[in-house]
Amino acid sequence: MSEVNIRAEGRAGRITLNRPHALNALTHGMCRKITSALTAWQSDREITLILIDATGDRAFCAGGDIAEMYETGRRGDFSYGRTFWADEYRMNAQIAEYPKPVVSFLHGFTMGGGVGVGCLGSHRIVGESAQIAMPECSIGLIPDVGGSAILATAPGRLGEYLGITCRRMGPSDAILAGFADGFVPEAEWKKLLKLLVDHGDVGAISTFRRDAPAGWLEDLQSEVDRHFAGETLGDIVRSLKHSDTAFAAETLKAIGRVSPLSAACTVEMIHRIRAVPSLRRALEMEYRFTYRSMEMADFLEGIRAKIIDKDHEPRWRHDGPEAVPAADVARMLMPLGDAALNFEGSDE
Repeated sequence: MSEVNIRAEGRAGRITLNRPHALNALTHGMCRKITSALTAWQSDREITLILIDATGDRAFCAGGDIAEMYETGRRGDFSYGRTFWADEYRMNAQIAEYPKPVVSFLHGFTMGGGVGVGCLGSHRIVGESAQIAMPECSIGLIPDVGGSAILATAPGRLGEYLGITCRRMGPSDAILAGFADGFVPEAEWKKLLKLLVDHGDVGAISTFRRDAPAGWLEDLQSEVDRHFAGETLGDIVRSLKHSDTAFAAETLKAIGRVSPLSAACTVEMIHRIRAVPSLRRALEMEYRFTYRSMEMADFLEGIRAKIIDKDHEPRWRHDGPEAVPAADVARMLMPLGDAALNFEGSDE
């Protein structure tokens, strides 16, 4: 059975992620198949919109499949991971810039690589089971797949908060933060999909939208904006340390679990992208970090601690969030020169 089911149905080009046993984790092969399908459908006059969904009850897509990336990286071979990321980021740009409507149906876990597939299109639908997050800092990466661009345009300082605490968002919070557009009860999805397939008109979505269940993020806005207004990760942590609220204590605990270098680079990236918003610029900057992540950052150690050995005791390169020199952040985000991400086809 194919790991991604790609077919034309009625007026729709359909992409269904089909690895439910692996929470629909995205493989390199899946990225390439999606890219090829989108390229073919772009000039197909019979296809008026793209529909992206997933099989299984637990996840739309819980992230990227990093097993081979980890194994090759441990052997000092960084080329596989770099090629995977480059192809994935090109796919992300293709989805975001697609000339036809791209409608995604997000249920269960939508994290990391799943955000790049499901949260960059023109019409992003969440159901009641949706749990959306960018948890990359917990494994020594940064919010990537275009996620940094979404975080940079979230209200106030929610982007920094969500990026370095890895908090999960339900449907209402995902809409507030800019990861989704509207809530449709999952019991109505089958009917809506049929209408979209039969008629190819995204106007049908509006008749199915409902108010999302209440979230928690809006209530934290004022505290988030106050404590996350600093220029660096150290500024944020110092602000939180000078507060005796439950929010400050919980947030410091969350930040203490992630890679200090990843969190510091995430804050810097969000600030740069917010100043000059651009998805392609965000993807290019993300690639600067991921390109170097196995050799110069905490990615391999983060995967070891959280996924391989599962001891949850990573030995990060820096002692804490206030111990990351500005020079280390700058080094991770320096331009890559000839190795820079390009948006014109595969690197292989």
